[in-house]
Amino acid sequence: MPSIKKTFLALTALILSIAAHAQEFNQAGEKAQADLDLALENLTSVRESIATEKIPLIRDVSTLEDEVRQKDAELKRLRRLRDNSDLGLNRLREQVEANKAQNEYAASLLDEFVRSFETRIHYSERQLYEAAAEEAKLALEDSDMSQAERFNKQIDVINAALDRLAQLVGGYTFAGKALAPSGDIENGPFAAYGPSVYFASDSSTLAGVAITKLNAAEAAIANPGNGYTDEIREFATQGEGSIPADATLGKALKIVEGDDSIGEHIAKGGGVGYVIIALGLVCLLIGLLKVKEITNFKSADPEEVLAVIRSVENNDIKSAQEAAAAISGAGGTLLQTGLENIDEKRGNLEEILYEKILAVRPKLERFLPFMALTAAAAPLLGLLGTVTGMIKTFNLITIFGTGDAKSLSSGISEALVTTELGLIVAIPSLILHGLLARMARQKIGDLEQAAVGFINGVIGSRSND
Repeated sequence: MPSIKKTFLALTALILSIAAHAQEFNQAGEKAQADLDLALENLTSVRESIATEKIPLIRDVSTLEDEVRQKDAELKRLRRLRDNSDLGLNRLREQVEANKAQNEYAASLLDEFVRSFETRIHYSERQLYEAAAEEAKLALEDSDMSQAERFNKQIDVINAALDRLAQLVGGYTFAGKALAPSGDIENGPFAAYGPSVYFASDSSTLAGVAITKLNAAEAAIANPGNGYTDEIREFATQGEGSIPADATLGKALKIVEGDDSIGEHIAKGGGVGYVIIALGLVCLLIGLLKVKEITNFKSADPEEVLAVIRSVENNDIKSAQEAAAAISGAGGTLLQTGLENIDEKRGNLEEILYEKILAVRPKLERFLPFMALTAAAAPLLGLLGTVTGMIKTFNLITIFGTGDAKSLSSGISEALVTTELGLIVAIPSLILHGLLARMARQKIGDLEQAAVGFINGVIGSRSND
């Protein structure tokens, strides 16, 4: 029984506890419901507020979006304008650079034309266009002058050149100065016709073709012949007449004027050149004497030697001596000596005849070493003249510079002419020495052949006896 009471009490307590918790749950649910209702009211109020404020905000957003689209369109337009302006500026820059390049090219052509203008006209015409050409050249060197002003100066030269071409078609005349062959400056009319220019002096009978002369301030006058003087004067003064035509454009006259005589050419070699010429003349004189001496040298012919040997074989020594005496020159002397020593032994006889041959050799070979020495020394003397001429040239360059070619011509001429003279003397001397030495050896060989033939014939006759 006591356990049942305990169980009942426990159940009662449990039921009371459950009832208490159920009451708390109800209260919590009511509180939650109240909070939910309050939240729904707030939500409804907020939704109503949002609904009230949404329409103006949508309008503002739409307005702002329109403004954004407008700004974006404006930005794109400005960017297109900027790109177009950049493209235009680039094109303008390219055009400016192209114009600059064209101006520079045109300026270079004008500069070249101005610099070479005086070289394209006849030397006598420079006095007509010298002022315009000089102003254009000064404009090239003036850094303060604008390009337009420089172009104007250069265009003046071009206009003068065009006027000259128009006049040159039919020929034209002009007054000026010219250098006479005597060195005087004379005034008179020039007549330009084609590539040639003719001149007639006002103060003298000088008339001829105008040419360029080195280091001359004015055009020089060359006389093509006395038969053309009157015709050239008539052509220069009246514009009509018969004139000489030079197909070489003046080069033939320059060549004729530049030709030197033999004396003038040798004089260019200076002192060394005269020494070479003197050495060559001595060598030539000696060569002529040696040719005469060697050709007049007589040696015994094989038939003459054979005749002497036959007389010896016949024991007719007197006839052999007469035959030997009849032979002129060293050959006869050699055979006579052999007959005088015919009784000697072979070795002694050979030595005696060889001694006679040795005595003849110096006479045949004398002065030949001098000719060989001339052939060897002449080129060395020419080289000496070349060195002295170049030293003289460099000294003149140190004093006058390289601008005056005429002042350098003397040293260069000496350097070249002495070499030429040295070779001219050396080559014939070498050839003449070789020929004379060969002729002398031939004469010595003939004597040796005669001596050997005589010895063999004499010794053979002894053996037979």
